Amino acid sequence: MHSMKFVSALFFSVLIVQLSNSRQNNSKKNTMNTSTTDTATFGTGCFWCTEAIYKELDGVISVMPGYAGGQTENPTYKEVCSGETGHAECTQIVYDPSKISYDDLLEVFWQVHDPTTLNRQGADVGTQYRSVIFYHNDEQKRLAEKYKTELDRSGAYDKPIVTQIAPLEKFYPAENYHKDYYEYNKDKNPYCSIVIRPKLEKFRKVFKEKLKSPL
Repeated sequence: MHSMKFVSALFFSVLIVQLSNSRQNNSKKNTMNTSTTDTATFGTGCFWCTEAIYKELDGVISVMPGYAGGQTENPTYKEVCSGETGHAECTQIVYDPSKISYDDLLEVFWQVHDPTTLNRQGADVGTQYRSVIFYHNDEQKRLAEKYKTELDRSGAYDKPIVTQIAPLEKFYPAENYHKDYYEYNKDKNPYCSIVIRPKLEKFRKVFKEKLKSPL
């Protein structure tokens, strides 16, 4: 079973203030960028959990579960679960930078999983469950490294952060049945009620100001 450690919201508020210059730089770059969307790719263990969380954030347009970071081309879920492909389960997030920033996405990333357990999240063990940030450009790399350094330095966790920060070389979308997995299986698969639902409920409480408005 996954364990999730939500770091103090107050602490993150302080950290964000410390990184305010980063946000200002991002805003300037977004103003100069004609693109209306941007992309982030994170691995926080089981991608069913990660997808369910990120799709609820205001400004997130789509969340695609998939695989990245390994050597096997076009891997299957079964192959990735074997731990022999080198790939991590991850989600690729397309978002509107005018509504939500990469900093915001990183804040969620650090809070919704345990970044101190090497190749493990709860009872899920293997390199496919590693904590990883796949950056798409130098600015994402800089911000990811900045957060990791500040969190380690602050003592937010009782153990060192082991999150991998690596360039995204290739993202392979997962099989169709993984898409919206929690939505379609929350009352069918016990994993959803035992693991994902409690995590999602905690996330909603901590990040209630950043969620999409109910339809």
